[in-house]
Order: sequence, then C-alpha cells, then structure tokens
Amino acid sequence: MLSRYATTLCRLAATLSAAIFGAIFSLSSLAQVPENPINLRGSGASFPYPIYVEWFRQFTHRENNIFIFYEMSSSGDGIRDFLGHTVDFAASDAAIDIDELRRLKRGAVVLPVTAGEVVLVFNLPGIDKLKLSRKTYTGIFLGKIRNWDDPLIVADNPDITLPRTPISVVTRSESSGTSYIFSGHLSSISEEFREKVGLDRVPNWPKLPSFKRAPGNQGVSARVRKIPGAIGYVEHGFAEIVNLPIATLENHAGNYIEASAESGAAALKEAEFPNTELPVSGAPNLITWVWDPKARDAYPITSFSWLLLYSDQEDDKAKALRQLLVFMLSRKSQSEAGKLGLVPLPENVRLKVLNAVTFVQ
Repeated sequence: MLSRYATTLCRLAATLSAAIFGAIFSLSSLAQVPENPINLRGSGASFPYPIYVEWFRQFTHRENNIFIFYEMSSSGDGIRDFLGHTVDFAASDAAIDIDELRRLKRGAVVLPVTAGEVVLVFNLPGIDKLKLSRKTYTGIFLGKIRNWDDPLIVADNPDITLPRTPISVVTRSESSGTSYIFSGHLSSISEEFREKVGLDRVPNWPKLPSFKRAPGNQGVSARVRKIPGAIGYVEHGFAEIVNLPIATLENHAGNYIEASAESGAAALKEAEFPNTELPVSGAPNLITWVWDPKARDAYPITSFSWLLLYSDQEDDKAKALRQLLVFMLSRKSQSEAGKLGLVPLPENVRLKVLNAVTFVQ
C-alpha cells in the first residue's frame, strides 16, 4: 500500500506545480523541539523522490534532533546548488562531471544510494498494453515515427488495433538526470540519435510541433495524461504512482521486458566501477553507467541515482549525514525501494557504497 506521502504525491502530480512538489521534511509536529537541532538541506533529482519521501520520513522520526529539508526539482538544479555550496547534499541521476569536482576545495563524495528505471508512459484511450522495439521507440524520439498506426508499431503489436492518432512526444523542459539516462541509452543503441540529439541533461530534441515539454517527472506524467496520443519518459516509481500505462520495451537480447525491481537488478549486475579516485577528496569513484545491458532478463534503461556530499563538513553535520547514509544503505531500507518502483542496490554495490561513507568527514 502506498504511504500517505506517496498518495499526496499522486494528487499533486496533476497540478503541474513543481513548487508544490518541493518537499520539506521536518519534525515540526513533535511537541518538544530538541536542543541544538541539526538541519540538513538538500535539493535535486525527482527520479528517486518516492523512496526519499519514505527514507527521510522514517529517519527524522527515528532521530529526535536531525531535521531534513529536501527540495525536489531536477538533477541540474541539485548539481548547481551543490557547486554553489547552498546545500548540505544534492541528489543527481546524472551523477556529476569529474571536472566539476576539481574546483570544490571541500572535496566531494558521490554515492549511488538507489537505482531506477526510465519507462515510457503513453495515453491511448482503450489501450493499456503496448510493446515497442528498440527501432520503434528510437524512431519515435527522433521524430521519424509520427502516428500510432505506423507499420513499425503495428508490427510490434499485431494483436492490437492501433489508431491513426498523431504521436505527441513529451520531454523534460529543464536540465534533467532522467533525460541524461534516457538519451544515454538511446545514444548507445542508435548512431543517428547520438549524432542528431545526443547524450545530455538537456538533449537536442527535434524541433517539431509534436514535441512538447514539461517540468519534472510529475509534469511529463501530467501532460501525457492530458493529451490523447502522447508518450513521454519518466521514472518508474512516478509512473506507478500516477497510474499511467507503461510500454514494454525490447532489450539488447531481443526480449520484451517490463520494468521491475527484478529486471532492474538484472541490468545492474553488469555495472563495473572505475578503479580511480575522485579529485580533492580521494573518495572512490562510484560513477558508472549500464547504457544497454545484455542480460536476457534485463530492463534496457536502468541506472543508479547518486547523492552528492562534501567530504569536508562541519563535524555535527558530517556525523548526521553518515547516520543518514547508513540508514539509507541498510538492507531494510534498500528492500523498501523495490516496493515504490525503484531498484534496490545489488549487495556488492551496497557494501562498496557503505565503505565509502567514511569519506564524509
């Protein structure tokens, strides 16, 4: 059953108001405010938001002197705030460029704390199941496939009568980690996409009237729901919450795979971390991508989501952040991610990340 926070999120998604979606987690409801409270401020990605709601709520309920304030916006905003030293931590689905870390005198620790899948949600009245081959979904986001009865889509779905309806493609309007993950996958499987659109937090989407833009996973979901014939990319947890139909995608092995904790875990098994250190902090480099997993049962668009933290913190904040990270990385907390449409970290990755928590000092 969804938590009351997730239920609230579902209701707010339809409003298209990112400002309202900005979440503040606090213990203001407690009858007695503790002395010397520790305030932790963060901002950034919407991709892991469903599980962050739960983790931050549970942690602040358990700890009586730590307040967590997290403003959900986008990975680009989180990276900007982190580099500008206006937060204590940031969340990013695009990790962060190594070169950007060289200018941080305090050093940085970049930790994958959860993972998720980018899914394609669609709005075709009367149709709630849809298969899309690699060639088909790449063609849609290149702007080459423009109607739902295109021969390629018909060939993918021989048992469905598809309408002549024009396809409206909804993309993110801001610098987005979800866009980075999705465009990274498409760039890895299509040379044409890589050359024309590219891998970026703000991809160069086709300049066509059929391409629409919306802010955040919540904005894309709401606009897809509003436009018959629309398709867009969002994080799996958001798609589950707002109850939009999700396409089944062909993976590298040629199998049509649904997004799930199991198919995401199969993809993440192929992750290989570089044997390098981050500049300034010397923390292990835990930034890696699985752009096109080869396993037969792997969901094709799966990625980690990272927290960005300073390696040199005030002592009390460093201790509180380490407590929070250990809580988020516990087996119990990780298991909860799968219940909200995300993917728990593989055990070998979880232990690797736990060992790196000590670099937050």
